[in-house]
Amino acid sequence: MSEILYTPIGELRTPFSDPKGAPIQPRGSEDAQGRAELLPGLAPALADLAGFSHVILIYHCHRAGPFQPVVKPFLDPEAHGLFATRAPARPNPIGLSVVALEGVEGATLLLRGVDMLDHTPLLDLKPYVPGFDHPPGQVRTGWLQGRAGKADSAKADDRFA
Repeated sequence: MSEILYTPIGELRTPFSDPKGAPIQPRGSEDAQGRAELLPGLAPALADLAGFSHVILIYHCHRAGPFQPVVKPFLDPEAHGLFATRAPARPNPIGLSVVALEGVEGATLLLRGVDMLDHTPLLDLKPYVPGFDHPPGQVRTGWLQGRAGKADSAKADDRFA
């Protein structure tokens, strides 16, 4: 397979400068304010985005540690295969978060519910559309069944840095 290169479209600004103590999911940071500062030339690409309540942010986890095929995630003391978790220590450390869109000012998005670190490179963003992004029918959550609510208060430690 050939190498794929991406250029960041901007930077995420958040109150979290250290991985240790940062929220592990947007659900655990509902009131945390942040910004997506896009490259100025991308401001026209934000036209009509303000009508959406949420956006999907796709970003590079720039402070993630090296790939680990098996990890102990934050919400379970048992080890799991990396791809059955949302741990950042991935072959390609790509993060994805659904956050509230509070406004658009020029090339800047005002966000709420950020869970990524300050100065995180932003790769792309998309509007969140429940009719597209929420699968119909019953959803299974594997080993996370009954544990997802713990993300409200769980904070990261240094295990993936």
